Amino acid sequence: MIELPEGEVQRVATAIVGAPVTLGEWQVEEVPYESGSPATGGLMRVRGMTADDRPWSVFVKLLQHVRHWPRLPLIPPDARQAFADLFPWRQELAGWEESFAGRLPAGLRVPALYRLTDLGDDRLLVWMEDIDALDGGWDRTRFARAARALGGLAALRGTPEAIVENGRPAGWGLRAYVDNRVRAWALPMLDDDDVWRHPLMAHTADPALRADLRHIADRLPEILDRLDALAQAVPHGDASPQNLLVPADAADEFVAIDVSFQCPMAIGFDLGQLLVGLVHAGQMPTDALPEIHEVLATSFAAGMNDYGVEADVEAGTYGYVGSLVVRAGLTSLPFEQLGAPPTEQLTTLFRQRAALTRFIADLGLDLLNT
Repeated sequence: MIELPEGEVQRVATAIVGAPVTLGEWQVEEVPYESGSPATGGLMRVRGMTADDRPWSVFVKLLQHVRHWPRLPLIPPDARQAFADLFPWRQELAGWEESFAGRLPAGLRVPALYRLTDLGDDRLLVWMEDIDALDGGWDRTRFARAARALGGLAALRGTPEAIVENGRPAGWGLRAYVDNRVRAWALPMLDDDDVWRHPLMAHTADPALRADLRHIADRLPEILDRLDALAQAVPHGDASPQNLLVPADAADEFVAIDVSFQCPMAIGFDLGQLLVGLVHAGQMPTDALPEIHEVLATSFAAGMNDYGVEADVEAGTYGYVGSLVVRAGLTSLPFEQLGAPPTEQLTTLFRQRAALTRFIADLGLDLLNT
């Protein structure tokens, strides 16, 4: 755990309380996190009391350059340096810029940002509002409500002004992801017979999955070109339920964190992570996906209509499913775990991810066939 400068803690406590304070007792709690996020170096919650007995708390995130990421050596050597050079490790801070925070629909907000602390060596502490979030409770209704909020966000961030202000070409982030994650890492796994003969793969993935993923991989250029030709908006970028916090005292609101892919993307892009985020984390079964999937595109379109944009549901569905297939269809199988000691937990992980990949692949095949 990183040592927090006491002077910074006092400044943040002052910002939270709204008046100069003297620190009393305070403590740091390390928050477990998935190290698969290259720019996340650690998560902490700091709680304390002022000397005059006023409580305060703050959530702290360590942002880091990708060269500090423990999993960087897992990327093939010929792609590693380009990935480290190009990955926008500070892009999460865009969530507090006017281009994002100033274009949020009703019911969607960002946490208060109290302070940034530069630690040097491309490492940054982000001190933000500690949201008392509900744990669970993501049913069909909440997914539909989140999709509607994301549709409103797309309407507000899909204006000509928002696109020009962003300055990046359509699909820039997704194409970079394909180059650095899909082509450099996932596609070689599709071509490796030893990978698919491994017991963890052979006993969990259905026999047709590899061929179907290869078919989708062959069509990636076509999907990407179609996505870039659709109507565009600058998305949240990683709108999984884990990044749309539901405050315990305002259950109809969402608090957006961890923004990503800050470039114009096809309308509907955000729905992919909304659909699969909890399943990918092992917090929801794959058989829950069909019911959720059927409400997302129409709810998203309703959110766009709320802000005066006439939504094309068919195009939005292509933007949603096409982006999901490109982003997650070929990367959800945990190939990096094939060398780990076999355990029941690992077998369960592969079985869950194989079922998730099968579901995404079926959506992709339907998309390509129609």
